[in-house]
Amino acid sequence: MNYIGVDLGTSSVKLLLMEHTGKILNSVSREYPIYFPKPAWSEQNPEDWYKETILGIKELIKDFDKTSIKGLSFGGQMHGLVILDEKDEVIRPAILWNDARTGKECDYLNNEIGKDKLSKYTANIAFAGFTAPKLLWLRNNEPENFNKIKKIMLPKDYLAYKLTGTFSTDVSDASGTLLFDVKNRTWSKEMLDICGIKLEQMPKIFESYEAIGCLKAELASELGLSSDLVVAAGAGDNAAAAIGTGTIGEGKCNISIGTSGTVFISSKSFKVDPNNALHSFDHADGAYHLMGCMLSAASCNMWWMDNVLNTKEYSKEQEDIDDSKLAKNHVYFLPYLMGERSPHNDPKARACFIGMTMDTTRADMTQAVLEGVAFGLRDSLEIARKEGLVIPETKLCGGGAKSELWCKILANVLNIRVAKLESEEGPSMGACILAMIACKEYESLEEAVSKIVKLSKTIEPDEDIAKAYELRYKEFKELYPALKDSFNSIGA
Repeated sequence: MNYIGVDLGTSSVKLLLMEHTGKILNSVSREYPIYFPKPAWSEQNPEDWYKETILGIKELIKDFDKTSIKGLSFGGQMHGLVILDEKDEVIRPAILWNDARTGKECDYLNNEIGKDKLSKYTANIAFAGFTAPKLLWLRNNEPENFNKIKKIMLPKDYLAYKLTGTFSTDVSDASGTLLFDVKNRTWSKEMLDICGIKLEQMPKIFESYEAIGCLKAELASELGLSSDLVVAAGAGDNAAAAIGTGTIGEGKCNISIGTSGTVFISSKSFKVDPNNALHSFDHADGAYHLMGCMLSAASCNMWWMDNVLNTKEYSKEQEDIDDSKLAKNHVYFLPYLMGERSPHNDPKARACFIGMTMDTTRADMTQAVLEGVAFGLRDSLEIARKEGLVIPETKLCGGGAKSELWCKILANVLNIRVAKLESEEGPSMGACILAMIACKEYESLEEAVSKIVKLSKTIEPDEDIAKAYELRYKEFKELYPALKDSFNSIGA
């Protein structure tokens, strides 16, 4: 049997058609716009997601036996606020995960409600991208829209609602709203009250691998698919990517270098970082995970290549950076193009180059961008290490994983083995696996990933390079604290 995985990303929706064996039959990607109506704002039109997803599914399956397609599920960009009125119409553009307008609301939640209470209610504190601060912003700034709200949902759950008519979400995505009791896997009454939200405005909670329903009959007819096609709840993009890389169980790690960058550490038991620098979320495997998130990762390289160097030849720009140059660059790059989440929780943080001299080259600047992202990811890994977690190896996914140079830099900056995968489909592959479990293709996620997820290459750190990067990382860590006051002034 075959399955469809839908990865609803920030810049595009990526669709995968996969056999139950893990063989990829087809993939399709369709882009949609992102809007920045004001500085630090980031929005999209949910109808664009749905339109491009439907067109993408048609393209994906046109040359295949449609009767063989048994299930569908999702991975999706997290934290976005999608609101519908009593007519099921979208009230306003979705406010995205990388939107930083909610500084005042985060200050209110963290300082007046208090971080201790937030952590008690949700296992997390307020970050600018989370959903609860967006609702408070809406209540404070667009009360007419706030009062129209009938349904509150996350981006992928809007697709699920349009496909099935089921008003749902899953535990991993709900964990990133700051409205969810992560430990007990239920909505937090206290947080709903703080935000002025009623329980009936919130979707029903499912485990990521549970079926939420089947395709609407009229949509099944339009697509040429069975109305018995099972739709599973799916997961937030990072949890879905973790499933797609086999990151389940105790102490497994996955690093994603996509638009954002994440360090994802799976756990069989509920854990909370005492300083809340790492997120404590429910995992799509029915257990838990800790996650550090930097807001700009591969997007830093894209910005540098597309906007500054004005080139699409990413590989060519890295050709002059060989092993002899690793850890010897005198330029640093702080990767805070959209502010930063883990570990600084500072929407006013800004990106910058530091250390340029008259002999600085184009390749030095390119290398600094790649290293800066690696250092930012290490910030999160260091917090996990301080909590006693031993992480000898990580899987790697996302667009940045396609760069051999970046993989080598990561292995040495983090000083751990980096395992690359035969298939780097990430969230869409994880979504396919979740659909398989919902359809009972496999008895468990453990069985599914053991048969489907395969490694292609492991990169070991070089002892001398890793030691040199240790010194450079210590210097990198001193830069943000030294510049924080300046960032606050610039941001104001």
